[in-house]
Amino acid sequence: MKMSKRVDVLQLENIPAGSLAIIPLEGCKTLGEKVNEYLVEWRTARENERKDRLAFAGYQRDSYILQAEIPRFGTGEAKGVIHESVRGTDLYLLVDVCNHSLTYRLFGRKNRMSPDDHYQDLKRIIAAVGGKARRITVFMPFLYESRMDKRTARESLDCAIALQELVKMGVDNIITFDAHDARVQNAIPLHGFETIQPNYQFMKGLLANVSGLKIDNENLMAVSPDVGGMSRAIYMADILKIDMGMFYKRRDYTKVVNGENPVIAHEFLGANVEGKDMIIIDDMISTGKSVIDTATGLKERKAARIFVCATFGLFTDGLKPFDKAYKNGIIDRVLTTNLIYQSPELLEREWYINCDMSKYIAYLIDTLNHDASISGLLDTNERIHKAVAKYNEKNKK
Repeated sequence: MKMSKRVDVLQLENIPAGSLAIIPLEGCKTLGEKVNEYLVEWRTARENERKDRLAFAGYQRDSYILQAEIPRFGTGEAKGVIHESVRGTDLYLLVDVCNHSLTYRLFGRKNRMSPDDHYQDLKRIIAAVGGKARRITVFMPFLYESRMDKRTARESLDCAIALQELVKMGVDNIITFDAHDARVQNAIPLHGFETIQPNYQFMKGLLANVSGLKIDNENLMAVSPDVGGMSRAIYMADILKIDMGMFYKRRDYTKVVNGENPVIAHEFLGANVEGKDMIIIDDMISTGKSVIDTATGLKERKAARIFVCATFGLFTDGLKPFDKAYKNGIIDRVLTTNLIYQSPELLEREWYINCDMSKYIAYLIDTLNHDASISGLLDTNERIHKAVAKYNEKNKK
């Protein structure tokens, strides 16, 4: 990957917390390599009169990625192995628990890796560190078992247990994106936990790939496909100064199908949508039924173009439902991030816009390594306003 020479360089004066080291697990290698390239370029270009001091030892390197692997035995058992020293490092682990493209041999047969496999591999690498790192931060974009965040019956609370396991193993900070319910951090109240929204990347991707947008209250609306995601639509509507609407799902609570109560109908609450472009915003696309039903409901109410923004594009039922929705004019574009695995078929789709998060993650890692505040990176209001102003100015010409 060839990086642009026009790179924003953070002004960081704090002494690093330790020598920077990154271990992207196998399912997160592509994203980890992009993040590493940004860090190498920035630190090579950064002028710092103190970089020759002991505290800045190893500050400029050809790569910050440590060589590690997780070999497996024929039974499917595995072990974490790190081939370089981690003593005293400020270590960042990147893991994608949703990467279903990876396989391993299990008693002579090919077996696909599940979220459970990825999570266990993360623990194996942490165990291989053996407490020798100065600090461990885990970047887990899709939070493991995050949809199991509260009990409605006698059920396991897998996400809370996983967070507690990680901090007991020595993890200091856990950084995730668009957690299904941020209150799960209450499971580890004395440790660092951040859930980050990719709102700026959504707007950046939309403005770069869609022409003719009029970003005002008369022509654009933010919509949540359900009650749980309403805060996302409210945030987007507040920043862009536009209306927001919400669908709520009427369910049949007398039945359980595929682990959940089936949806009877989608009811809409909001202003008139006729002739307006719609931004449907959600945390994930699983089967895609929810957002397609939402888009269909908006089209029935005579909405104009419909853009779907979701942090995680899982597409568990494949891409055909979206191909059909695009062909029928129900959906115009779908935007998701590269925080989880993207199939080659998805990247080739005409209706798809990829929102690259690697530069943002590199900013976060660079700032955290310097023990500096990341609050400025988390607040994207100003950046969104600048992007919108630039887009409007360009469209005037």
